[in-house]
This record gives sequence, C-alpha cells and structure tokens, in this order.
Amino acid sequence: MNTSLTVYEDVTLITLQNIPADIRFIADVFEKIGSMGVDVDMISLSPVQSSRTSLSFTINDDDLVNILSYTSKLDDGSVRSIVSNGNCKISINDESMVNSPGFAAKVFALVADAKAEIRLITTSESQISVLVTKADFNEVYAKLGTLAE
Repeated sequence: MNTSLTVYEDVTLITLQNIPADIRFIADVFEKIGSMGVDVDMISLSPVQSSRTSLSFTINDDDLVNILSYTSKLDDGSVRSIVSNGNCKISINDESMVNSPGFAAKVFALVADAKAEIRLITTSESQISVLVTKADFNEVYAKLGTLAE
C-alpha cells in the first residue's frame, strides 16, 4: 500500500443541535458561512429521525468568533452550538483503500490502541480523516504512521 498522512492543526469542531431536518435550512447555513469567507472542511449530518437533527462540521480556529455570532441566532435561538477548538485532523490517504475491506477497522483499532477518542470522522473511497484532540494527537499520529510503513 502507498499510505500517506496529512495533518491539519488548529481545527474547531462545531455541532449544531436541534436544527430543522430540512436540507434547505442546512444549505442556507453553509451558504451564509461561505459568504463569511469561512472554509468548512469535515461535515457530518446525524440520521434524521424527526423534524430536528444535529449537524457537525469543522472550521479553522481563527474563524470561531465569526461563526458563533452567526450560529447563536439560528432558528430564533433554538439551535444549540457545541464547540471544541484546538483539535487536529489527520487524513489517511491511500488509493488502494477502494479494494481493501477492513481498512477503516485498522484505523479504528490504531486510534483505540492510542487510547484516544475520535471527535469526528469523514471518509471517501481513498481517504479517512479523523479529528482528535491536540492532547491525543502525537500518540494517534504515531499509531497511524504504522499504516505508511
């Protein structure tokens, strides 16, 4: 395998709880954030089970104040923002993931061996990105580095 790791520091995780489970509402949120010049990276939408749901996404720590001034006013104040800044994102890239069942299991096992928790995870056919706390970063990075050996 040809596995590489890419690291991004100073990442803030924002979770918006109790948002309307309406894709137009969600699109409007990201359109507004984009118009503020803020790059959104990882995105995770909870499975919709009612008329409300939760949405998580990451931004650069430097953009936190701007985002909070906007998110605090969402849906007449009924949306709750949960913020965790100072995180690190580690992206594991490998084109051979496409034909490698169990690759994600290896990533989870290595993070577990580091005794760390994953704050957020996103995937594509050839990339798995994990968000971890800065305190857990060195150990997780070292464990995940064994994939690239």
